[in-house]
Amino acid sequence: MLSRIADSLFWLARYMERAEGLLRVSSTHYSLSLDKDVNGELTWQPVLETFTSATASEIEEIAHHTGPALMKLLTEANNNNSLKAIIGRARENARGIQDYITKEVWEEVNSFYHLINQPLLDRRLLTYEAADVLQEFTRRSVLYTGITDITMARGTGWAFMNLGKYIERCLETIVLTNKQYALNYYKVNEIKDIMQWRHLLMSLSGYELHLKTYRSSLYNHDVLHQVLFNEDFPHSVVYSLGRIDRHLQDVTRKSFSEENAALQRNFGRLFSKVKHTDLEVLNDNTLQPFLEELRQDLLRFTHLLSQKFFSYA
Repeated sequence: MLSRIADSLFWLARYMERAEGLLRVSSTHYSLSLDKDVNGELTWQPVLETFTSATASEIEEIAHHTGPALMKLLTEANNNNSLKAIIGRARENARGIQDYITKEVWEEVNSFYHLINQPLLDRRLLTYEAADVLQEFTRRSVLYTGITDITMARGTGWAFMNLGKYIERCLETIVLTNKQYALNYYKVNEIKDIMQWRHLLMSLSGYELHLKTYRSSLYNHDVLHQVLFNEDFPHSVVYSLGRIDRHLQDVTRKSFSEENAALQRNFGRLFSKVKHTDLEVLNDNTLQPFLEELRQDLLRFTHLLSQKFFSYA
């Protein structure tokens, strides 16, 4: 497969996974903002800090205003990380590889692009219709995921798409987890009400699973186990790394080379670090460095992957 094609498949999947993550967090925050939070008023500051490059003064100006915050996150052209920008880049990648994706996948990405570029969206985001807009976008994201899963052939292209998808998902889980535990001063063993963790769990589609799986009241501890080490949770770090491991083998096993072997060793060290870490060693002092080191290791692996398969300098 040409490196240009592999690159576009990889980034199409990354951008669409990034869009889904942004929508989950935005929808969760919007829903929770309608009720009084356990810590008082829920502001958009943490979401804006995570998903935009806005300055502190810009964030402060709109942090308490839902409509402008949603516009910044979803439709603002000047925000390179807005949903509009992400879907635009996804469509550009899909447009150049239409011979390598199914017609249904292209049509879904293209439909999402035209939906996010409707001229009256900003006006709707400033009213009660914001919930409907978020629901429309979320439905499109889910449709893309389902259509891709049932129409794409399971070949090399599929492997590159999944590498992009799960790298993006893993990074998202690490960043959101780090952000939420920072708000709680990384107190892993302190007992906090489950309401403190709704935002993180709902943003990762894991709230219901948590209530059905974990029975203790050590929510700080249990949530950390779920998002990092629960192999049955599709948004956990260990689950995403397991999928990356599988698809990395798919793209390297057909041709042995020292470069491929070095790439597998690099990822093996990263994967082992998570698989063989005991939850008990993560505490107030070690959790933040562990999450940051994990993020940096994954970024380094992604850079090596890009150099090997996409001809990046």
